Amino acid sequence: MSKEAKITHAMSRYRLNIIFALCLLLIAVVIWLDHNPIRLKWQQPESEKQLIFCDLKRYHGNTFNVVNVVDGDTIDIDSPDRQYKHTRIRLWGVDAPETKNPKVGVMYFGPQAAEFTTKSVLGKKITVYLDEGSSTRGKYDRLLAYIQLPDSRFLNELLLTEGFAYADLRFRHSLYYKYKQLEAAARSKRRGLWEKVKREQWPEWRR
Repeated sequence: MSKEAKITHAMSRYRLNIIFALCLLLIAVVIWLDHNPIRLKWQQPESEKQLIFCDLKRYHGNTFNVVNVVDGDTIDIDSPDRQYKHTRIRLWGVDAPETKNPKVGVMYFGPQAAEFTTKSVLGKKITVYLDEGSSTRGKYDRLLAYIQLPDSRFLNELLLTEGFAYADLRFRHSLYYKYKQLEAAARSKRRGLWEKVKREQWPEWRR
């Protein structure tokens, strides 16, 4: 083999090695992105319609573990949501008394509602159902959902039936009138907060 041929052969092998190394690097980057929350930012839907479609596909009818209870009507599940490690869910159609809102402080029956939700779902598998006729996100971009417990009951309904929450009449949803009736029944039986709550202790929107 001539000197020129040897040089050409060496350069070809060098180029192949460079290409091979770049391919390995590209594969590593793809794998890293696939397992990194930053990927979710890049895939963020461009419109409300796309967001609803993605949320329905990802959450509706699927089962997750509850990893944190914020208060009576807000929980976190073990599924990443864009840049966040977990998905925060605001229960559809109910408004439990606040426990961590700096503007209102701890409201009457708030700790009891938070304790009830904690005992019902924390560390357990729940099934998430979205309202297919409504938006899937609420204030602060939290997922709006009905939460089915392992025994097939729904946490949203239990909170109303046992008097741990108010029916949220500010926003319409598929079970709006049912939830209104559940609250009325709990109120007539003086269950939970309805036994002693005073009007001035109601949520501001309700007064």
